[in-house]
Amino acid sequence: MSTSFSHPAGLSVAVRLADRDLDVEIEVAPGEVLAVLGPNGAGKSSLLQVIAGLLVPDAGHVRLGADTLVDTAKGVALPPHRRGISLLAQEPLLFPHLTVAENVAFGPRSRGNRRAKTIAAEWLRAVDATHLADRHPGALSGGQAQRVALARALAVDPRLLLLDEPMSALDVDVAPAMRSLLRRVLRDPAHPRCAVLVTHDIIDAITLADRLVIVDGGRIVESGRVADVMSHPRSPFAARVAGLNLLHGTAVATRDPDLTFAAVSIGADRPDETTPLAAGEVRHRPTAQPVVDGCAVGDLTAGTRAAAVFSPAAVSVFTRPPGGSPRNVFAVDITEITDRGGIVRVRGAAPNAPGLCADLTPAAVAQLDLTVGAPAYFAVKATEVRVYAC
Repeated sequence: MSTSFSHPAGLSVAVRLADRDLDVEIEVAPGEVLAVLGPNGAGKSSLLQVIAGLLVPDAGHVRLGADTLVDTAKGVALPPHRRGISLLAQEPLLFPHLTVAENVAFGPRSRGNRRAKTIAAEWLRAVDATHLADRHPGALSGGQAQRVALARALAVDPRLLLLDEPMSALDVDVAPAMRSLLRRVLRDPAHPRCAVLVTHDIIDAITLADRLVIVDGGRIVESGRVADVMSHPRSPFAARVAGLNLLHGTAVATRDPDLTFAAVSIGADRPDETTPLAAGEVRHRPTAQPVVDGCAVGDLTAGTRAAAVFSPAAVSVFTRPPGGSPRNVFAVDITEITDRGGIVRVRGAAPNAPGLCADLTPAAVAQLDLTVGAPAYFAVKATEVRVYAC
C-alpha cells in the first residue's frame, strides 16, 4: 500500500459515564487487537462511542499514542474528525448518491489529499472490491457493502480502528470471508494497526484478537489472552461463550490422605483445611498439574476463592441417583431442552449451581424421557473437572 502510514500508537482509556453506568479502564498496545465481549447492554458500544468522540465521559481520559483525545480534568475533548480514528459499524452507512470509488475517496479528499482517487483504488484492490468501483451502494450485497465500508475506513489511514459488531448484519455464508479479510488487514506486518473489536461472537475474538476483555454491567469483569480466558473463564458470560459449566466457590481440603481431590465448596463461605468433602462441593482429581496464574490446578490454598469448570459433553444425565465414585452429582430440575445441530443441550437448575448444562444425543434424551420441569441428576467425573484460582 502506497498510502502514508502513521507509526502504530497504543491506546489508553480510563473513563466513567454516569448515565450509562460505565466505569472502565483498558490499555491496547501498539499494533494490538483487543476484543470486547459482553451481554447486551453491558456497555460495549458506549465504550466505543467514548473513544470515537461520539460521547463525552463525565470523568477520565482517552489517549492515543502521545496525543490526548479526552481529559476531563483539563477540559480536553477533541471532535471525532480530529482523532485519527475510523469506526466500522454493523451497518455500512455508505453515501447512497456516491459511487463505491467516490465513497472510499471521500475521506482522503475531504482532508485535501490530491491522491484521493488513487488511494481509493488501492484500498478497493486491497479488499477485493475493484470490480465494484462504479456501482452505487444500492446495487451492492451486504457483504460487498461491508467490504467497501472497510476500505473507506482504512483510506484515511487511521491510527486506531474501531470495529462495532462488523459481522453481525452479514449472512452466515458471507461472514467468514469478511472475517478473513479483516484478519489479513489487521495482521499485515507492514502496516500494524491498533484496533478495538466489539463483538458478541467468540469466533471473531478467536480469529482476530490478541487479547479479550469481558464487560458486564459497565465494568470489566475479566481480561487476558483469548486462549486463557476461554480455557479458564472466571465470569458466567465468559463460561457461556466458552461452552463450559462454571461454578464459583471456596477451595477446601480433604482429610483423606489417599485422595488427591481439590474441591470447590459452592455453598460454604470459608471452610478450614480440615473440612471434609460434603454435599454441595465439587470434586476434582487432577490428572496433571498445569499452572494457571502461578497456581497449580488442584493445588489451591484452602479458604481461597476458586472456580470449577467442566464441559457439558462430560455430564451424564440420570433419572435416578447414580452410583460410582468419584463423581459429582447435582439434583436438578430440567429448565430447557434445545437442539444444537444434532446435539441436544439439556439445562438444569440446582441449588447453588444454576444453569448447568449437559450435551446428549437425541436418542439419549428420548430414552431418558426428559421433559422441562422434570427432576434429573447431572453427574460428572472428578477427572473431568478443572479447578483454579479465581
